[in-house]
Amino acid sequence: MPIAVDTMGGDSPLLVQVEAAVRAVNDFGIEVVLVGAFEQIEETLKLHNYDSDKLRIVNSTETVEMNESPASALRQKKHSSIRVAVDLVKDGEAEAVVSAGNTGASMATAKFVLKSIEGIERPAIASIMPSVHRNHPFVLLDAGANTDCKPLYLFQFALMGDAYARTYLHLDNPRVALLNNGEEEGKGYVELKETYDLLKQSKLNFVGNIEGKAMFRDKVNVVVCDGFVGNIALKVAEGTFDFVSSILREEVNNSLLSKFGYLAMKGPFKALRQRADYSEVGGASLLGINGIVIICHGNSKVHTFRNAIKHAQECVDLELNDKIAGEVSENLEVINQAKILNGGE
Repeated sequence: MPIAVDTMGGDSPLLVQVEAAVRAVNDFGIEVVLVGAFEQIEETLKLHNYDSDKLRIVNSTETVEMNESPASALRQKKHSSIRVAVDLVKDGEAEAVVSAGNTGASMATAKFVLKSIEGIERPAIASIMPSVHRNHPFVLLDAGANTDCKPLYLFQFALMGDAYARTYLHLDNPRVALLNNGEEEGKGYVELKETYDLLKQSKLNFVGNIEGKAMFRDKVNVVVCDGFVGNIALKVAEGTFDFVSSILREEVNNSLLSKFGYLAMKGPFKALRQRADYSEVGGASLLGINGIVIICHGNSKVHTFRNAIKHAQECVDLELNDKIAGEVSENLEVINQAKILNGGE
């Protein structure tokens, strides 16, 4: 089955998504269904060469704007491109959804239509982050889906992150840590302390708290936090990379000597970009729902979106949701304890 691509979301609807889909078809042989305004997509496709057997269009008549209320979009726009794309997964006509549209609407629609994996209360956005070791990225979650989290939710994020690291990063026993303002046990607000206790009792390889400055030092494989903290951490990391890149470009252009130095260091600079640039992964996985959904930046470029489609296909091939369900099953005792702690939720 194909990957469903929401072509109407993001800062550059249609142009980026359609070209990225064509590249995914041509470069990886992935089958894609483009969801959006049929005639506009058809017209845009005329600019490209591709295997027509692996690319088709499904029409949608509405678009969710980037600043639109997720609840309003869910109730009032049942024929939006994101809704139609998610419905394709529900109906078994597509294996995954990739969207650069309204993140809140994408999450709300996915949870409403596809429902949560049994045992998971809240879905979480998992982002692949680089570390100082070339081949050892780590998983950060939640990166923005939930701003107010109970210990039960944070614990389930850890389970999903562990399953994601085992499958997508191919790790046998991922090291799981709780993002906190200090490494010592007992740090943080009440919910973090209670989450710490739950993680200690679980079957996860829990290594304790970790501070933000240590996340990138290859000490852990999964970093757990609420969506408010996680989104800030993600955006700061991306901003820092852009800042460093801008400073390097400015300094290189300052003098002829710097330009010669750049030529000598061009290889390492290119490696830095490849390792630190989020576009290489393409998008973040929305974990915890009965389907694969990849969420991209609204300003994603073609290369980024193409990689997000590949990311979606890899998650499908790796049977990621089955691994998450298995993690939940192995830790039911601790989950039930957390539910009691949360007032029987």
